[in-house]
Amino acid sequence: MIKLNDIVVKFGDFTALHDINVHVREGEFFTFLGPSGCGKTTTLRTITGFIEPVSGSVVVKDRDITHVRIEDRNIGIVFQSYALFPTMTVYDNIAFGLKIKKLKKDEIDRKVREIARKVDLSDEQLAKAVSQLSGGQQQRVAIARALVTGPAIICMDEPLSNLDAKLRVQLRNELKKMQKDFGITTIYVTHDQEEALTLSDRIAVFNKGYIEQIGTPNEIYNFSKTEFVCNFIGDINRLSDEIVQKMIDAGAELKLSDHNYIRLERLHVNEEPKLGQITVDGVVEMREYYGLYIKYYVKVGSQTVKVIEKNDGVRIYEEGQTVSVLIDPRDVMAYPAQETEVET
Repeated sequence: MIKLNDIVVKFGDFTALHDINVHVREGEFFTFLGPSGCGKTTTLRTITGFIEPVSGSVVVKDRDITHVRIEDRNIGIVFQSYALFPTMTVYDNIAFGLKIKKLKKDEIDRKVREIARKVDLSDEQLAKAVSQLSGGQQQRVAIARALVTGPAIICMDEPLSNLDAKLRVQLRNELKKMQKDFGITTIYVTHDQEEALTLSDRIAVFNKGYIEQIGTPNEIYNFSKTEFVCNFIGDINRLSDEIVQKMIDAGAELKLSDHNYIRLERLHVNEEPKLGQITVDGVVEMREYYGLYIKYYVKVGSQTVKVIEKNDGVRIYEEGQTVSVLIDPRDVMAYPAQETEVET
């Protein structure tokens, strides 16, 4: 559907994107994820036509659109700021692109009201000025405006970042449902790992103008290809040499020379080890109670490991309590130490 082939983008002497290669399938929800300044928005703007690469090509449905004008690309765009016209009505904001295309008045009206229903905007809200709407409602208007012209692709640049946490979660769920209902190919930019894992069919993780890994949320999280991805996605423990040596002594094929990591939920407190697993003793330094789960900080030798346990309401460990931490070496993600140290 969308192919980025060896895309290079430069701003003066600075190379913002280095040989970016991405293939987005039709109907896919594909996310560009990474920290600020990593190149994800630059890649999105290259697809939409706001930025022209110095080399490489953007191909949509076997058509090279690298040098095609923005308005001729048939791509809907939802900006971080929504870029709505605040003094115009919701109706006129949604209809704007249709009027530019010089559609007949009755056809515009039909399309506007049809898309408004699909994104849960009422006739009463259509008559209001955009400035009278809440942030969540404005986001729906921005999505409706992007979809009403029937684009083959919709690109969204951090569309939830201006909303409060509760509304962001609510609209995240609605966004995924809308995307499935419309079946439209979606490219989504975010720095929020949870958002990316929740929404995406596949994710490209960016770092300093390069793509570190492309994969499903499960592949990105549980089988992180590089040390940067491992650290950037979710919370994680880097294991001390002391703990790694104990696993090596028990037969694990690990190396002290590597950087060895394990996810918090892969560790367990006070459970009997099975074949191949080990336990290490430690003291609970602190706990964080989240209701559904509890996060423990356990001092093991020279380091503190973080453990997430499901809250069963019965086994709750107190600060200062001695516990054993269960580790399965098969859950360890190891990376050569010669890799550049990552920023997290």
